[in-house]
Amino acid sequence: YSGMVSEYAREKGACALVKGLRAVTDYEYEFQMSLINRKLNPEMETMFITTAAEYMFLSSSAVREIAQFGGDLADFVSPEVEPLILKRLYQPKNRED
Repeated sequence: YSGMVSEYAREKGACALVKGLRAVTDYEYEFQMSLINRKLNPEMETMFITTAAEYMFLSSSAVREIAQFGGDLADFVSPEVEPLILKRLYQPKNRED
C-alpha cells in the first residue's frame, strides 16, 4: 500500500494500529504520528507495545544490512519472514529512465 495508513485503516475497517517501540526515541516519533493519524482518522486508535530488552538494538536497517552482506538472519527474524526479506532485497528495482 502506498497511501497513508489512516486511509488504509479506513478502507479495511480497522480500528487500531499496533506499533512496536524499542526506545524512548521511537516513542517520541510514533506518538507524534499517532496524533496525526488520529486527526486524519478519529476512529483509529494507536496501541504501543514495547520490545523485550534483548531486541532493543534491532532495526529494519540492521536486518537489511545483515542480509545484504549475506549474514545469517536466524537470530533476528522469524523463519517465515527471512525469505520475504531476501526476495525483496534481491528483486530488480523498477527504474524510470
